[in-house]
Amino acid sequence: MAVRIRLTRTGAAKQPHYRLVVADSRSPRDGRFIEILGHYNPRTEPVELVVNVEKAAEWVRKGAQPSDTAKALLIRAGVIPAAKKDPAGGADGK
Repeated sequence: MAVRIRLTRTGAAKQPHYRLVVADSRSPRDGRFIEILGHYNPRTEPVELVVNVEKAAEWVRKGAQPSDTAKALLIRAGVIPAAKKDPAGGADGK
């Protein structure tokens, strides 16, 4: 069973609100999930992001793969360290 950390959409039409959940990769986007890790509301200013850091870090340690968007949110929450960019732009430094 491949486990992913991803977003499920909640909220009314045109007013999205998302839950950050751990789910089997084969289940539908808004379907069955294993555990709720937090929530994300992109419509507020500033953006509302609430993450249970301990639970999220535990799932990452167990091997759960975050989706691209979930990974960005986990980096923002401090669960995953941000990847350092190479200032030279290449592996050989040129």
